[in-house]
Amino acid sequence: MFYDHQQIEKKWQKYWEDNQTYKTSNNTDKPKFYVLDMFPYPSGAGLHVGHPLGYIASDIYARYKRHQGFNVLHPVGYDSFGLPAEQYAIQTGQHPAITTEQNINRYEEQLRKIGFSFDWSREVRTSDASYYKWTQWIFIQLYHSWYNKNTDKAEAIDSLIQHFEEKGTEGLNANQNDELNFTAEEWKNASDLDKEDILLNYRLAYRAETTVNWCPALGTVLANDEVKDGKSERGGFPVFQKKMMQWSMRISAYSERLLQGLNTLDWPQPLKDSQEYWIGKSQGAQVQFQVEGHDEIVEVFTTRPDTIFGATFMVLAPENPLVETITTDAQKAEVDTYIEETSKKTERDRMSDVKNVSGAFTGSYAINPFSNEKMPIYISDYVLMGYGTGAVMAVPAHDERDHRFAKKFNLEIKKVVETEEDVQEKSFDSKDSVCVNSDFLNGLHYNDAKAKIISEIETRGIGHGTTNYRQRDAIFSRQRYWGEPVPIYYKDGMPYTLPASALPLELPEVEKYLPTEDGDPPLGNAKEFAWDEANQKVVATDLIDDKTVFPLELSTMPGWAGSSWYFLRYMDPQNDGEFCAKNLSDYWGQVDLYIGGSEHATGHLLYSRFWNMFLKDRGWISHDEPFQKLINQGMILGMSAFVYRIDGTNQYVSKNLAKDYKTQQIHVDVSLLKGTSDELDTEAFKAWRPDYADAEFILEDGKYITDREVEKMSKSKYNVVNPDDICEEYGADGLRLYEMFLGPLEQSKPWNTQGLSGVYGFLKKFWNLYFNGEVFEVSDEEPTKAEYKVLHTLIKKVVYDIENFSFNTSVSSFMIAVNELQKIKCNKRNILEPLAVIISPYAPHICEELWNLLGHDTSIEFEKFPVLNEDYLVEDEIEYPVSVNGKMKFKISLSAQLSAKEVEDLVISNEKMQQILEGKTPKKIIVVPHRIVNIVI
Repeated sequence: MFYDHQQIEKKWQKYWEDNQTYKTSNNTDKPKFYVLDMFPYPSGAGLHVGHPLGYIASDIYARYKRHQGFNVLHPVGYDSFGLPAEQYAIQTGQHPAITTEQNINRYEEQLRKIGFSFDWSREVRTSDASYYKWTQWIFIQLYHSWYNKNTDKAEAIDSLIQHFEEKGTEGLNANQNDELNFTAEEWKNASDLDKEDILLNYRLAYRAETTVNWCPALGTVLANDEVKDGKSERGGFPVFQKKMMQWSMRISAYSERLLQGLNTLDWPQPLKDSQEYWIGKSQGAQVQFQVEGHDEIVEVFTTRPDTIFGATFMVLAPENPLVETITTDAQKAEVDTYIEETSKKTERDRMSDVKNVSGAFTGSYAINPFSNEKMPIYISDYVLMGYGTGAVMAVPAHDERDHRFAKKFNLEIKKVVETEEDVQEKSFDSKDSVCVNSDFLNGLHYNDAKAKIISEIETRGIGHGTTNYRQRDAIFSRQRYWGEPVPIYYKDGMPYTLPASALPLELPEVEKYLPTEDGDPPLGNAKEFAWDEANQKVVATDLIDDKTVFPLELSTMPGWAGSSWYFLRYMDPQNDGEFCAKNLSDYWGQVDLYIGGSEHATGHLLYSRFWNMFLKDRGWISHDEPFQKLINQGMILGMSAFVYRIDGTNQYVSKNLAKDYKTQQIHVDVSLLKGTSDELDTEAFKAWRPDYADAEFILEDGKYITDREVEKMSKSKYNVVNPDDICEEYGADGLRLYEMFLGPLEQSKPWNTQGLSGVYGFLKKFWNLYFNGEVFEVSDEEPTKAEYKVLHTLIKKVVYDIENFSFNTSVSSFMIAVNELQKIKCNKRNILEPLAVIISPYAPHICEELWNLLGHDTSIEFEKFPVLNEDYLVEDEIEYPVSVNGKMKFKISLSAQLSAKEVEDLVISNEKMQQILEGKTPKKIIVVPHRIVNIVI
């Protein structure tokens, strides 16, 4: 019977939409299971075949859990704010909302074609005002919260104000920007403006001067993970370090909890390692050093206070405020030049560049508080202002980077940890030795020396033992248009939040999407964007009088804001009264399976954990962590095609002749190849772009053969394969099975369209099991043991594979089972019905159609998954090979229940064996049960 995949898939996609098959109920006594894909950003290019890989895996799992009787939440939505739509708006003038809507429609059309079991009724978009109303609401709650280290959680700012009113800062243990000291009386006497300024020092969302990655070409601040090698990831524009007033999120308050929480999560170890490194916990001491001839003190954080006697110089971060104060006139020009150079590097570049040594001498000296020796003070880009105190004591004998610096600038290298190695040539970084040249620490091992020096530091009042974290607070402002407006207005230069009743603060219309002529962000171009405090509404900007009408914040939120809580909104997407009802977040709880790319390790996955912990602290949800199990899917790589252009000509030489010419290798679109071959359609190539119209070709055997190479699938490499074309030719079920069949989910693997024919052939075979010629024919006769064995072998394998996310081996098992059933001409209902259920998570359209033909009028989606019966896997008979003196002579079938002695007796009495023995008695008989019989004569 002809397998018409196009007709079948259209029919069932319409059925699922009309019947809302995948709509999830919140009112059920079923156990829950929450399966989620990382939020897609709807780009203009649409999906290529690499994008659905993770979605197909999560969809298989979601369908499997429905078959197991779970109430499955498997939603979809769009992370629809972002730079690409804004850049397009700048170039064309088209509003980003229009571009985004078009892109989403294209994405949705493609996703529906692949047959995903998403609950489309729960779709959210971060750029919808009904959604970002709650992103703004969460920002306001962060603004009105502080982190109480005594209770180890965020609390309402009112409790901090109460503490100030009763005790001032006495007994306060809070995360803060600066350590403040004042009495309750001083707090009460402070002006309202001063009180607001003090509270900004503690708020979880706060405004402060920060060093940022500023990209002038994009007119915005970028996150560290949006910058690569000193350039913006989008567009490749230069990025500079710059000090600006910015909104920040106090994620640093959660560093320890974010670190400890990793122990409770089933995540890939490399991803946990990334977060652990990013958070960067280290234990050591904070020590103060006097600067000769100055009142200033340099405070350093060191993880090796036991080596302080070997500290021979000091290095400050170029942006450390002390640099300006302590730099001598003679060194000023050199220092200023170096600071200018450093501003062109991001923190990430500076951290990763361990080979290059550079720096400048300030002309000043610090005094080592233990050796009393003078230590020259340098600046260098390997010291970061954001980590520790922005200053390090350099111990070149025992730190590789300090050693390289000392060698370059000819500075003293003093051994203080015992080693046979020559520390003048190479640093010795080990903690497995004892202190030397260190006065009262001599002879002590690392732990004892560290404890003793910290005690001495504290006794002398020049510092204390402490724990430090590399993780900095997250910058929360972007100087761009297409993002969530920050719900803040300014009164007397101080920020105030809008009332919740005024939310959402909607994005205003602007004439142009670039910064204003005064350098304000694009929202500065808005005509209706001021806050009327008296009437509690947004009004025209020309009404601003700073008495009753005030300016609104012109920055927008970063790209990660909306994606930091979207998993909660899916639980209750239409709720206009709260971001998610507590009973629903309690029911759905954590995401049970989260699938997405590893590139989000230190961005989205940290920010969403932070927001989730905050919302739990304040009592709005009950679970600490958002994502319990996480899988990073690998990439599907493209098979690029290349032509060889002879230098200085418009002649193109075929692959195997190119070695005879001086050529340039050029990417060509894979759609210009003939069928699934490597042969270029030369006429199509000439028509592809105007500069190829008069191309000439040097052929081999009358053909132009392209070179091929496996690379990342991307538009710029012209190796993108559109899933729509695959669905058209091989069907969505073919695409789904093939993507899983390519290899393990976590690994990267190359795409090869030719491979689809094998999977498509399997689908046709599977389809024809249910037909006799052109007639659908399924027998109600009881299956044989052999038929049941095929089915239950498959059940056992597929359950194991799905639960271990080994989707590729399941597809192989389907092929084996269908081949075996075809061989034994099985058409029994008791085999073919469960077979359709087993295969349906992978290939839902064909299985729905077969289920319908089997006489069912409901969807296959909620049928119970077949249960394994191990009895069918027990062998009745074993075919024993019989080997005599090492040579296999014959085979004999015997009952699997026989003992070794019974097998031996039956083999010896066998007619063939009697002929071989010719009356002799065997010297030795070895029976390996269920395997083989060896006889020595």
